[in-house]
Amino acid sequence: MARIVVTEFMDERAVAQLAAAHDMLYDPKLVDDPARLHAEAARADAIVVRNRTQVRGELLVSLARCKVVGRLGVGLDNIDVPACEARGMQVIPATGANALSVAEYVVGTAMLLLRGVYQSSAAVASGAWPRNALSNGREAAGKTLGLVGFGSIGQLTARLAQALGMKVIAFDAMMKADHPAFAAHAVRCVGLDDLVALADVVSLHVPLVDSTRGLFGAERIACMKKGAVLINTARGGIVDELALAAALRAGSLGGAAIDVFGTEPLPASLHFEGCPNLILTPHVAGVTAEANERVSFLIAEKVIEALG
Repeated sequence: MARIVVTEFMDERAVAQLAAAHDMLYDPKLVDDPARLHAEAARADAIVVRNRTQVRGELLVSLARCKVVGRLGVGLDNIDVPACEARGMQVIPATGANALSVAEYVVGTAMLLLRGVYQSSAAVASGAWPRNALSNGREAAGKTLGLVGFGSIGQLTARLAQALGMKVIAFDAMMKADHPAFAAHAVRCVGLDDLVALADVVSLHVPLVDSTRGLFGAERIACMKKGAVLINTARGGIVDELALAAALRAGSLGGAAIDVFGTEPLPASLHFEGCPNLILTPHVAGVTAEANERVSFLIAEKVIEALG
């Protein structure tokens, strides 16, 4: 019987499925206790993590007998995949399992930011009536959504946006213009510069690698349409947070929704204070009750299969 260690939160029915097949430790707070984490890792034949557990460096050394790394999500920037594979460890992400959750977040926040009226509750409840000030919101229908990255999440986001009457364009550095996915989803492939210039809403769906770090810095943000909206559910580090805040305060951007940050948790700071039409969420775009269930059961099944 193999030993499985789960270091972050997981659907408890999926945990029970793992426990029925193998010896296991489930402690969603283990990630916050490095000494104990490394000690338990040394006994693990499989480790299951989310995005906070860094499977690299000292932890990777501790995983001396580990054969499988299950990732409760799709991003792999917290896992040194080449080093794991060099040690004979199979890395298994939950590909596709949280795509709907992210796609709904993108479309929902795009609508909210374009309309710009949903932060008036306190004013209305206090007796104010800012009707005139809030009568210039924009409809999603007819607007252009630009997707930077057109994998499974981008493709599902396109489908939901098109159902609202949005036009969708996309750029993906890994896909040629004649890739069948573009035609299959009735999405026009464009260059990144054209996308930034044309889109009313720009949504990011790329991994954090050398070529995407700082991809949306001050210069590129300045090239966006006046009043455009920027949504980042991909990874922190892709967007320059200071440049984004400056553009919001200057009124050149119409709004932003940021779910991921260069440092998480986001340190208490003033650089987002006073930014209009800004939504900040704590890396939860891909985490809903339904997505957690899909992700957890997918990884449980694949880890059990990999352990044999």
